[in-house]
Amino acid sequence: MWRAKILFCFFILIFFLIIARLFWWQVISSDKLTAMADSQYAQTLSLPAKRGEIFSNDGFPLVTNQQAFLLFAETKKINDLAFNLKLAKILEVSEASISAKISPDLFWVALAHKIPNEQAKEIKKLNLAGVGLSPEAQRFYPEASTSAHLLGFLGSDENGKEKGYFGLEGYYDRELAGREGVLRQEKDVWGNPILFGTQNEQKAVDGRSLNLYLDRNIQYLVENKLKNAMEKYGAKSGSVIVMDPVTGGILAMATLPNFDPGKFGEFSGDVYKNPVVSDSYEPGSTFKVVIMASAVDAGLVKANDLYDDSGPVKIGDYYIRTWNDQYIGKETATQIIEHSSNTGMVWVGKKLGKNRLLSYLDKFGFNQQTGIDLEGEAEINPRPKADWGEIDLATASFGQGIAVTPIQMLQAVNVIAGGGKLVKPLVVASVIDSNGKKIAIEPKIIRQVIKSETAEVIKKMMVAAVENGEAKWAKVKGYKIAGKTGTAQIPIAGHYDPTKTNATFVGFAPADKPRFTMLVKLTEPASSPWAAETAAPLFFDIARELFNYYGISPTE
Repeated sequence: MWRAKILFCFFILIFFLIIARLFWWQVISSDKLTAMADSQYAQTLSLPAKRGEIFSNDGFPLVTNQQAFLLFAETKKINDLAFNLKLAKILEVSEASISAKISPDLFWVALAHKIPNEQAKEIKKLNLAGVGLSPEAQRFYPEASTSAHLLGFLGSDENGKEKGYFGLEGYYDRELAGREGVLRQEKDVWGNPILFGTQNEQKAVDGRSLNLYLDRNIQYLVENKLKNAMEKYGAKSGSVIVMDPVTGGILAMATLPNFDPGKFGEFSGDVYKNPVVSDSYEPGSTFKVVIMASAVDAGLVKANDLYDDSGPVKIGDYYIRTWNDQYIGKETATQIIEHSSNTGMVWVGKKLGKNRLLSYLDKFGFNQQTGIDLEGEAEINPRPKADWGEIDLATASFGQGIAVTPIQMLQAVNVIAGGGKLVKPLVVASVIDSNGKKIAIEPKIIRQVIKSETAEVIKKMMVAAVENGEAKWAKVKGYKIAGKTGTAQIPIAGHYDPTKTNATFVGFAPADKPRFTMLVKLTEPASSPWAAETAAPLFFDIARELFNYYGISPTE
């Protein structure tokens, strides 16, 4: 009897083991086993999508695609033992790099991507069995390094798939890339496709193309002027941004040193980043127009209000001095901007107070990203309100001890050019989908920052700064330009280096009806540390050419 019970329990155990095994196969490992079975009789191939192009505002391709070739091998058809060596000579690579990719377990393997047409012709002449070429697109930048930081480049991710990096290529990568298609077809035991077997194809969707606000003529002008200025003034680096005051469209954006997007691998990775959107700096005296605009808008200061500029101002243990350590006695608020008086701005900052000052900085957009459509915009981490002391309020009033990005500074000054409105900066004007349909990207007014009347008051102050300030010798005669210089020492290891400065000039013109807003920044100019002698002449030099380009006649 006990033997029967043992036998019964044994069969019960076997039954449950079979049930468990079936559950493992059919439920837990179902997907894996299905895929293994599928791979024995079917193969899946990716169908590449054409990457979208990038055009300037006149329809010229700044980024396009040119034909190249994928070199592949069908390993079971290769009969030339020296094929590795023959291909290596043409491709100018080692024989080992090719042979390492060949495996008897693989029917098909990619040997090299983006083979130029000349090399493809030489490979075809070899007529090697099992070696083939398939057309594929290669990214091409017709104007080489022009607009490099704006455009970015196309590289590869960790899986070897194409991916856009930096600039527009990075920001709009998904739109430009499109969607790969898939071809699924039956194969025989040797891995060859069955001609009359089942085939399922999901077509690729080509990427979208981009139309920019960028004007090639202005971009070319700006890059040439910037290059010449950097050589003339011995600057370490430099940037220029030109923006449409109404739409926020970026008409030109140049940064030097730059790189060639088509040969990005030949350049140091340090040069890829676009300092216009990625790097912060202390704006110096250009920031004074923002603080003055805030005080005027709050009704705390009027253009003709007088300040007694009698000497340095003591804040705690610190003394605030003018840039040239000269004091002229009574001066109006307008003259504070004209003379770029640090002590006068401390007076304005005190009237404004910490709470109002921080509130206006928020309104002007300094405590958040601008949202410009370029990859790599710096994260903004504003100083907590509780950490602002009396000395911080004083130094911020003349643009020291506070960090901004060039694109933030340009956007803020454009508020004054645009009647008090904060406009989002945009690089792309419209997108063209794979069917050729154009989708406009509408300009965006974020908010009203200051009253239009305030903007007019500050505009007149900035015109007075150009007419009567330190850079008046370089201004363009016959034109009314609103602008402001800024010279800021560079903070290094907790202190300011007295020998190194950022020289900036920001403004717009014609002042009465602005056609462009522009920021010029030179890093560490060697000939002179002062913006009035470096950045300002560059600004006026570019402005002079823009007046001619736009056909704007002198008004004086």
